[in-house]
Amino acid sequence: RISPYARTLASPNIVIILCGNKKDLDADREVTFLEASRFAQENELMFLETSALTGENVEEGFLKCARTILSKIDSGELDPERMGSGIQYGDASLRQLRQPRGTTTQNKQQCNC
Repeated sequence: RISPYARTLASPNIVIILCGNKKDLDADREVTFLEASRFAQENELMFLETSALTGENVEEGFLKCARTILSKIDSGELDPERMGSGIQYGDASLRQLRQPRGTTTQNKQQCNC
């Protein structure tokens, strides 16, 4: 089971992903996909199999976490402005950049990169 400390000491909205590494070594695996998937489901974790050797799903793990966090922010489940939310902006100037969905900036410039 997952450490109870992760759930009790962190934000109740913590996003945890279980990454099964060495996906490229199927013949040497000690835990089946089904076992790992079931474990993740029982412990309310996201699950992804990855391979550091081939790079398969490595970036996807980070993207999946980021998408889940953004979804929780958009739904109001997480408020980055609330102390103790576990979310913080990397730079204070970025706080003005985030706008609620559906709003536009009149002076919005397009990037042609």
